[in-house]
Amino acid sequence: MKNKLTIIKVGGGILNERKLFEIFLENYSKIKGLKLLIHGGGVIASSYMIRLGIPVKMNKGRRITDSNTLDIAVMTYAGLINKNIVSILQKFNCNAIGLCGADANLITSKIREIKEIDYGLVGDIISVNDNFINQLLKLKISPIICSLTHNGYGQLLNTNADSIASEISIKLSKNYDVTLKYCFDKPGVLIDKNDNLSLKKTISKTDYKQLVNNKIISDGMVPKIENCFYALENGVNNVFIGDHDIIKTTDDCSKIIL
Repeated sequence: MKNKLTIIKVGGGILNERKLFEIFLENYSKIKGLKLLIHGGGVIASSYMIRLGIPVKMNKGRRITDSNTLDIAVMTYAGLINKNIVSILQKFNCNAIGLCGADANLITSKIREIKEIDYGLVGDIISVNDNFINQLLKLKISPIICSLTHNGYGQLLNTNADSIASEISIKLSKNYDVTLKYCFDKPGVLIDKNDNLSLKKTISKTDYKQLVNNKIISDGMVPKIENCFYALENGVNNVFIGDHDIIKTTDDCSKIIL
């Protein structure tokens, strides 16, 4: 029987609210068994970019990354956010280590091909060093992985955190019973974005297509849900989307099903 592994991806909205951020991390520290955390930080990166007069460019929820944008991403994701997470988890007696994709050759990627949009210094994942992650988990160390990868030639690349979560979950599902939880600032997928009671508790592929056609799922939620299905189709046991309470319970969130 495989050991259970909980993989959490947390978004910038939660990371940007200090009190909620600490509550989230305290609950994360209480997860029984093996656990791994993946984070972005786009909201925080954008706020620093605005302060510095650097344009924030997005296309359908994905960030267009020039060299200045990448510098801010590295400073905020790998520095400010990642190390704050690790230090707070140590406070809660959760032994953690902060990583980006370049550390221990953790995640290699290639620059996204230019098609309709030039995304710039954005990476599409090629490989994940799951052996290194396995060694950390065996030592009861929780990896905290930010959304930066590298191309093997000295270039860091901004990479979608939802994609990192699904790729790592798939890789680790060979050895673990993986539950993947995407945690953001809503209880899940809402039929009415202004009404938390309009939560759709299960989402199949048919449901997803209909919700996209009706523009209920749009922008950044589209790649998020696509990554959920990708994970389920490739070995991950369970995938959920919800707010910070998803760590404690999956009663009030959206479960993605095939």
